[in-house]
Amino acid sequence: MARQTTGPSDAPFTETIVDIDVAAEMEGSFLEYAYSVIYARALPDARDGLKPVQRRILFQMADMGLRPDRAHVKSARVVGEVMGKLHPHGDTAIYDALVRMAQPFSLRLPMVDGHGNFGSLDDGPAAPRYTEARLAPAAMAMVRGLDEDEVDFVPNYDNKLTQPEVLPAAIPGLLVNGGSGIAVGMATNMAPHNLVEVIGAARHLVAHPQASLEDLMRFVPGPDLPTGGKIVGLDGVRDAYRAGRGSFRTRATVKIENVTPRRKGIVVTELPYLVGPEKVIEKIKEGVQAKKLSGITNVVDLTDRAHGLRLVIEVKTGFNPDAVLEQLYRYTPMEDSFGINNVALVDGQPRTLGLREMLVVWVDHRLDVVRRRSTYRLARRLERLHLVEGLLVAILDIDEVIQVIRTSDTAEAARGRLMDVFDLSEAQAEYILELRLRRLTKFSRIELEKEAEQLRAEIAELEEILADDARLRSVVSAEMSEVAATFGTPRRTILLESAGGTGPVPTRSTTPLEIVDAPCRALLSATGLLARTADESPVVRSDRRSSHDVLTSEVLASTRGEIGVVTSRGRALRLSVLDLPGLPPTDGPPSLSGGVPVGEVLDLEPGERALALVPLGADAPTLALGTAGGVVKRVTSEAAPNRPAWEVIGLKDGDEVVGAVSVTDADELVFVTTDAQLLRFGAGVVRPQGRAAGGMAGIKLGAGQRVVHFGSVRAGAEEAVVVTVAGTADALPGTQAGSAKVTPFEAYPAKGRATGGVRVQRFLRGEDTLLLAWVGAAPARGTGSAGQAVELPETDPRRDGSGVPLTAPVHAVG
Repeated sequence: MARQTTGPSDAPFTETIVDIDVAAEMEGSFLEYAYSVIYARALPDARDGLKPVQRRILFQMADMGLRPDRAHVKSARVVGEVMGKLHPHGDTAIYDALVRMAQPFSLRLPMVDGHGNFGSLDDGPAAPRYTEARLAPAAMAMVRGLDEDEVDFVPNYDNKLTQPEVLPAAIPGLLVNGGSGIAVGMATNMAPHNLVEVIGAARHLVAHPQASLEDLMRFVPGPDLPTGGKIVGLDGVRDAYRAGRGSFRTRATVKIENVTPRRKGIVVTELPYLVGPEKVIEKIKEGVQAKKLSGITNVVDLTDRAHGLRLVIEVKTGFNPDAVLEQLYRYTPMEDSFGINNVALVDGQPRTLGLREMLVVWVDHRLDVVRRRSTYRLARRLERLHLVEGLLVAILDIDEVIQVIRTSDTAEAARGRLMDVFDLSEAQAEYILELRLRRLTKFSRIELEKEAEQLRAEIAELEEILADDARLRSVVSAEMSEVAATFGTPRRTILLESAGGTGPVPTRSTTPLEIVDAPCRALLSATGLLARTADESPVVRSDRRSSHDVLTSEVLASTRGEIGVVTSRGRALRLSVLDLPGLPPTDGPPSLSGGVPVGEVLDLEPGERALALVPLGADAPTLALGTAGGVVKRVTSEAAPNRPAWEVIGLKDGDEVVGAVSVTDADELVFVTTDAQLLRFGAGVVRPQGRAAGGMAGIKLGAGQRVVHFGSVRAGAEEAVVVTVAGTADALPGTQAGSAKVTPFEAYPAKGRATGGVRVQRFLRGEDTLLLAWVGAAPARGTGSAGQAVELPETDPRRDGSGVPLTAPVHAVG
């Protein structure tokens, strides 16, 4: 209906009132709002793993030239540029996204290099006028290639500018950095992963498009959280990799230390993902006041920028620290749960994705990006070659070209006559008309001919890439490998199949001294886990396979005794067996998934590795050591010094210990080198020396070669085998599977000490080194970097035969 009325100036106007159905209007408005939240705000795109606001921030910062080699600018300037040109929402949302992309504890691979107070797990960041930002190096891999038509551009919110629909994303951001978001009727929560592991799985998928989920999980065993810690129980992770939904528990990384000469404390160095120390302290205080927690006297936060997180929880005298720790896991965020819900946009639709689906989307995106880039570059090079060929025609008859131009009345006439006389295209003729005279030299002609030759070679290569799918996949795989080598970092989170056992929480005061001093065995795994088992009988290796890892060293000890740990720096460290978690009784082989990492119970120097466990005492067998430089040494059997650490071999500069074993004169020592040479000789020919001695020549090394394995074979041992894995020396560690060979030890003849040995494996094409080797009792077991089993080939009786290609990289053999 309509009615006529008057306004303030008595000018008549018509007011129209439209009757609508409120239910229909609410339904339509809600659907529009839900659509906007899902597609334009809350959910990341599965191709680059970014939400729209994150993508706009990176694109705008790249457009502003805020590269890693440039100076930082105020964050407020970045926020203003993004809000004014690309993002239709407020500055708070933009700055929050910018801050999160700069926080190393939020993203596994930060995309923004922040300068100033960007907050912590317990406190928010400073205002954008106080902080500065620029792109991190990893962000350049995300935006590189936007000027080469690699992705489509779409209009911004007011149709005045354009922005990329998706970034080229040379880094799989969805898996590496994860993400979280709440939309209307759905939410997403993705865990971060290790870049090198994800790239390894993606390259395997590029080479084998039909690869199964189990194949890919050999490369990606589980999440890798920015704050480290431990993931306890992998069943939920496997569920998420299959169906896109699951959950896992994360635990803090702790070690028990003497905070005072008479009091022990629990030192926390890593907390679960997105859990801050203040939250833990608050929950501990609440638990003590509610009498849920007992045995705690004080909590001190010693965290600083130089040393990182360090939270010291002091334990009352008379309380078992392990029992107190179990209480902390139960009642505080030191053990937390992470729910995985992998929801992302695929072809504009929200989907729940498993590991394989996420990898397929990113791999297909990279294939499309490289294909479009190659098409763009091919067109540009064809255009340039066309101009260069026309210019070469002009230079060959430059006098006539000049004459044609001088006798022409206008530029249009000159262009037409050049096209007719020299059979040139319009573009070539125009290019010649704009040519400077200084280019008409003999030297310029040589340069043009070289340029034309180079252009033809590049055109042929680009046409090959576009015509051959295998060649295209090879280029994509090589670029992935380069990204992993540039931005990859070691795994931070330890994966454990189960939590292990520390016993029930005590109801009365107890101390570790009350533990019965019973015989046990101390065990060291290939991934650096230590544990003890109550089994004192000799370990039968053919039946002694860990379900989580392989054993690299074991020694008979007593629960309240001490053992030595030999390291790659030639040191022996004293270790109390009580510091090792006891494995629960089992009918089958023990699992070290409940073990403790070496770094939590020993003070290792940077780059130092634990190699072997040895007994202490004057009646212990002599210790034999082998170094990367080919030196062998037997240490005299004598009482260990009353110190926490001491030297067992004097190493030369640049040398390190690669193996340590307890031996008798009747045993045999074995060296294996990078150039596939094996030398065995009796241990009796090496005379024992004092701890400070530097040893003697063990094996003669070729130029540029080193020892990859040193070990021993017991006298009278049966079914000893030699395992070798060959590969390429310049490949990224942990990314190449290589080829393996298993050979009976008796196939190799014994030779004298300080000789060169015999060949142990023949290299295949492309192989030039041994990646690792192992000598010991059969059967040999292979393991990956996260403790997963890797199948080794059958025994090959040939002494110097070639290896069999492996399905996954081998980290260790035991």
